[in-house]
Formats: sequence, structure tokens, C-alpha cells
Amino acid sequence: QVQLVESGGGLVQAGGSLRLSCITSGRTFSSYAMGWFRQAPGKERESVAAISRSADSTYYVDSVKGRFTISRDNAKNTVNLQMNSLKPEDTAVYYCAAVTALYSRSTYVNPHDYAYWGQGTQVTVSS
Repeated sequence: QVQLVESGGGLVQAGGSLRLSCITSGRTFSSYAMGWFRQAPGKERESVAAISRSADSTYYVDSVKGRFTISRDNAKNTVNLQMNSLKPEDTAVYYCAAVTALYSRSTYVNPHDYAYWGQGTQVTVSS
């Protein structure tokens, strides 16, 4: 069974930074495309960023482009989300997710494509 555990959430002032990490159990991490999603109260879960299993393709939702960076370390079974210049509208529970990817450069933005999810970590940005 694949388990994902997020860490790094917290409370930060607007303009600040946080780094989220997600460690994945198992020995097949390099076969997974990974994604970060967020869900604010009363809103649908949205894709924030995604990275291919080879790390040479990435996706960002327009609202975070230039501020967030997704990366992965296949040797450590970890995917990270560096979040800079945070805004109050970034407040949400952030989830990492994994899906077995057929192609090395595929990224996935639809949450229904993902098979495995973490429990989420709260990010709160105060104004």
C-alpha cells in the first residue's frame, strides 16, 4: 500500500514563504507522476502544481506561476512545493497525490487521475 505524508504547512504572513514536502512509501516512487492540490473551505479541490516522473515536465495553475516551484527527489521518495510570495488566497489544505505514469513526461491535473493521496497539511496566510 502506498502512503503519502505531507509536512511543512503552517501560519505565515502575506509575502512569506513555506516549503511543503511529501514523502512516499514504497520502492516505486520513480514510476509515479506527482501533484499538489489544495482545497479551501467551500471550494472544490484544485490542482496547484504537477511534475512528471522524470521531473522534466511541470505544470502550474496560473495563480501560482512565478511564485511556487515543484520539485522531486527520486532517491528520497520526496516531492516538494516551494511557495514564495504567499497571498491570503493561498490559504487552504494542501494535498500531495501520486499516480502511476505510463509516460515519463506526463503530468496530471485532474484529481480523478490520481490513485494515492496524503492526509493534507494546512497552509494559512494572514493579511
